[in-house]
Amino acid sequence: MVEHDALSVTREAYNAAAPTYAELFRDTLRDSPLDRAILGAFAELVSASGDGQVADLGCGPGHITAHLDGLGLGLAAFGVDASTSMIKLARQAYPGLRFDVGSMAALNIADGVLGGVLSRWSIIHTPPQELPVILAEFHRVLAPGGHLLVGFSGTEDPSHLTQVFDHTVALAYRWSPDHLAAMLRKAGLVEVARMVREPQPTDRRQFQEIQLLARKA
Repeated sequence: MVEHDALSVTREAYNAAAPTYAELFRDTLRDSPLDRAILGAFAELVSASGDGQVADLGCGPGHITAHLDGLGLGLAAFGVDASTSMIKLARQAYPGLRFDVGSMAALNIADGVLGGVLSRWSIIHTPPQELPVILAEFHRVLAPGGHLLVGFSGTEDPSHLTQVFDHTVALAYRWSPDHLAAMLRKAGLVEVARMVREPQPTDRRQFQEIQLLARKA
């Protein structure tokens, strides 16, 4: 199966890169006020809904999960990642938090129990034909009124729905934000807001970073 092959390749690539990846990205939020702002808005919306359980899907070494937990909003944040090496590093770095090995395409989470789902650049390695399955899982595990924050790389040409790019770790895809928002709507997740960060001269990759905030109807 395509999904199985892509997931296996991505998992093994991140297992191999885990220590380097954790070192490179551990402090990224410190110099990213826009990222901190959108994460804060997401966390406040989840907290206000009354159900503070949040799954950080594709959590990597756990630094974003720990950031959500440390905001003081009463969120019960936990992380899920397909890479066993990433989960091992996350558990070592943040022993007080929960981290599980798992696939976004088949989450070991009950229906409608989460106030929030965070998918921060974790969909970029998913082949386009497999993404609807993952979006359906996001919808399934969210409680009514729950929020999703999904981050991804934008296409260079808005007329292109997706574009392949050579990610450092594994093959990855960029998405048209309007197209992805339409896919979210089809999955029952209505866009609330979006943040578009334009590429800066110092960025290694010169394309937009998109973060879509959506709500389960």
